[in-house]
Amino acid sequence: MHFLVLQHERIEHPAAFRPMIEGAGHTWSAVHLNEGEPLPSLDGVDALWVLGGPMDVWEEAAHPWLVAEKAFIREAVVDRNLPYLGLCLGHQLLACALGGEVGRGTAEVGILTVAQVAVSPFLERVPDPLPVLQWHGAEVKAVPEGATVLATSPACAVQAMSWGTRAFSTQFHLEVETDTVRLWSAIPEYAASLEDTLGKGAVARLEAEAQATMPAFNAAARRIFDNWCRECGIPSGVAA
Repeated sequence: MHFLVLQHERIEHPAAFRPMIEGAGHTWSAVHLNEGEPLPSLDGVDALWVLGGPMDVWEEAAHPWLVAEKAFIREAVVDRNLPYLGLCLGHQLLACALGGEVGRGTAEVGILTVAQVAVSPFLERVPDPLPVLQWHGAEVKAVPEGATVLATSPACAVQAMSWGTRAFSTQFHLEVETDTVRLWSAIPEYAASLEDTLGKGAVARLEAEAQATMPAFNAAARRIFDNWCRECGIPSGVAA
């Protein structure tokens, strides 16, 4: 099967999910929207993933392609019923594309925990509470009609969401690799939010904390990938 991945920064890619996708025998290709690459046809696409980025969903004047991206997401999820996974900005874009509300929230940056608030196959056998990487200042304020909130945190009510049976998203990150914090901290908007929230020297401290939490990140990412695949009817390469 073929996964189409919408990216908003070249270095913010599927990361730890890449070997899972490829190990299950699937292919994937990326569209770098922030670099002006056009959206392709959804014909021949078996699943849509939408990743994070430093822009906000409402910044359509600065990033006009956001308008087409939201319509593209709606076509994939509503019209074609394609399996969907959204991470961070991809979570917010799903909510926005389906009629929800996204706005500025309390900044969450660092290794924090989220708690499950609904029973869902997407989070089956995932630790609760769950340590995750957070790096955002916007949040879903109101979920779309028909959506279910799956996880929350004290600062952000909608940490994970489902819509229908094949669209899932998380505000948080589990796709962390050994170089993720270093790479993302090179993005000016991310660097600013990191130091604003955690102070000077935050990169080194967050890198160390991420390395210490890496086994938990990897295990939870594997479980969520398998759960998502199972719910969407996609082989995960791992027995249930």
